[in-house]
Amino acid sequence: MNNSPMSASESASGSAPGFKLTRRRLVLWTTLLVLAVLPHFFEVIGESYLTSLFAKIFVYALVGVSLDLIIGQAGLISFGHAAFFGMGAYVAGVLSHHDANQIQLFGWLEATNNALISWPLAVVVCALLGLVIGAISLRTTGVYFIMITLALAQMIYFLVISVPEYGGEDGLSLWYRNQVPGLDLGSDVQFYYVCLAFLIAYLIGAIRVSGSSFGLIVRGAKFNAQRMTSLGKPPFRYQLLIFAFSAAGAGLAGVLMVNLTQYVSPDYLHWNMSGKFLVIVILGGMGTLYGGFYGALILLGLEEILSNYTDHWHLIIGLILVVMVLTSRKGMFDSLSGNGKEKTLG
Repeated sequence: MNNSPMSASESASGSAPGFKLTRRRLVLWTTLLVLAVLPHFFEVIGESYLTSLFAKIFVYALVGVSLDLIIGQAGLISFGHAAFFGMGAYVAGVLSHHDANQIQLFGWLEATNNALISWPLAVVVCALLGLVIGAISLRTTGVYFIMITLALAQMIYFLVISVPEYGGEDGLSLWYRNQVPGLDLGSDVQFYYVCLAFLIAYLIGAIRVSGSSFGLIVRGAKFNAQRMTSLGKPPFRYQLLIFAFSAAGAGLAGVLMVNLTQYVSPDYLHWNMSGKFLVIVILGGMGTLYGGFYGALILLGLEEILSNYTDHWHLIIGLILVVMVLTSRKGMFDSLSGNGKEKTLG
């Protein structure tokens, strides 16, 4: 199933034969166009700080997409996704910290602040960590899978805070963002578009994976693992690979987060963060992939607005979330796009 706004046979202008403007496509393209001009709009109204807020939304949305890939597509409910998010942040942050202070890694390896090196390295480390955690966790199912991912993530959290060289429980402040030739990541506007570009790129990759024969096997295993095994497609290897791909996406989000805040916090690895990612997926709509953005927009938007008016904003957000889940069980994206119905407009 191709969930992308336009299929490969459709032209960029939408004028190709057979193109139909559906409500789903209208929602997606309208969202993309609005996001493309938002930083300039914020500058006009004198609220430039909102550019950083939306960059943060993109970061959380990226984690939401990666988590929905294993929840909605593979039926694997992970409560330890913060481990990959935090690990990506720490890999990039530690490299930048060593580079700024001219300290060699392990006493002999030169560190770097070059994003073209540190970012791919962080993603690879998170993918490998995903392979390790997945290889252990996928030997269980159901609530046992949830608990073992939580336990392994908490082990990594306690390991990180036990290292005083990198701030321990206090975290690690960075002097500057990573460097990319030809870009100024110190500019909030340019960093906004970098985050948006990575979100779109990963989303397209997730859609491709979901729509491929690989994705069909993963979804088949979600409903009947024994049948897939009898067909010569053992689910374990496919689930492990999609788990690693999901971990890589969360790690990339962590890299972007540490550059956004210029601060590495052990809270990024805590189970509370994993719970927040789950809320984003549920709000946006499990199994939609697109829902990651809308869930992050709702949750972080409510936090930003309500925290300006009351210190008890957590309670209000909790009540709002309960109402939204009860009234829109398939998530915000399906509600906006007509509950997934591809009805032609016009």
